[in-house]
Amino acid sequence: MTDPSTTPRRALVTGATGYIGSRLVPRLLDEGWQVRVLTRSADKVAPRAWRDRVEVVEGDAASPDTLARALSDVDVAYYFLHSMDGQGNFVERDRELAQTFGRCAADAGVGRIVYLSGLHPHDGELSDHLASRVEVGDILLASGVPTAVLQAAVILGSGSASFEMLRHLTTRLPAMITPKWLDNRIQPIAVRDVLHLLVAAADLPPEENRTFDIGGPDVLTYREMINRFATIAGLRPRLIVSVPVLTPYLASQWVGLVTPVPTGVAKPLVGSLLHEVVCTEHDIDDLVGAPPQGYLDYDRAVADALAGDGVDPRPEPGTADPARITAADPDWAGGRRPRRQS
Repeated sequence: MTDPSTTPRRALVTGATGYIGSRLVPRLLDEGWQVRVLTRSADKVAPRAWRDRVEVVEGDAASPDTLARALSDVDVAYYFLHSMDGQGNFVERDRELAQTFGRCAADAGVGRIVYLSGLHPHDGELSDHLASRVEVGDILLASGVPTAVLQAAVILGSGSASFEMLRHLTTRLPAMITPKWLDNRIQPIAVRDVLHLLVAAADLPPEENRTFDIGGPDVLTYREMINRFATIAGLRPRLIVSVPVLTPYLASQWVGLVTPVPTGVAKPLVGSLLHEVVCTEHDIDDLVGAPPQGYLDYDRAVADALAGDGVDPRPEPGTADPARITAADPDWAGGRRPRRQS
């Protein structure tokens, strides 16, 4: 670790072209951090407004040699790497990627790892993708490097995969037939508040090596989220009829048809809705503090996302890749369809 009394601290951001990573980089820069980003291709970060303010390491995150360069003299490493591309064997790929990253971070003497994962129930069977996210967190926690695993449900922000799914289902379908688990409870969180907690997590005491549930003040069903979204957007109330026979596979195919979310990404997003995802603790607030203005409620977070104002800025024109969204709102690694603006 560097000495903060003599030089700015250095953060490594992986997935820097993703939804969360691309927004976290300028936040860290504004907080006085030196920022290094790891990317497969430097061309992908070239159009970013912050490109000349960061150090770029180009290479494969699965390569120990690349990671050794990326993690050298790093105080905190943000882990936004995972396989959500609709291809097979993603569990093993993510497991090996996390194991390699953890070993290399320990060897480099990194001060802390911060990982954004998915909020999940503590009992019952999880979907494959959600279970894999949990496993990745466990691997990083066992790496020997103090690790903070922040677990979020739906992230509310323009460009977030789960938000875009919600947006397009609501705006395009005045009436819809949905699975019965649309009435499961969810605790969404505004992207502004996620970014605050990610930055603040870098200052957790070194003995903190654990998961943290993060969520906004509202606990809603997905049905309620759709109806409140419609109200905020000035739409008529939506007719929602639940049926018990719409499987996650069929639901993901349907979502892929009516929204810009690729089917390979829709499947894990839909799979996460099979569970009630509500925070069981808010310990991180006691350790690093809640956002100075308090957590945004659902209505305000949606309104900000729709407005695309300074609270929830839209990605820089021409540089956004809506197929790359991190962690709980994971990378759309397919990335083959541009987002349609509503």
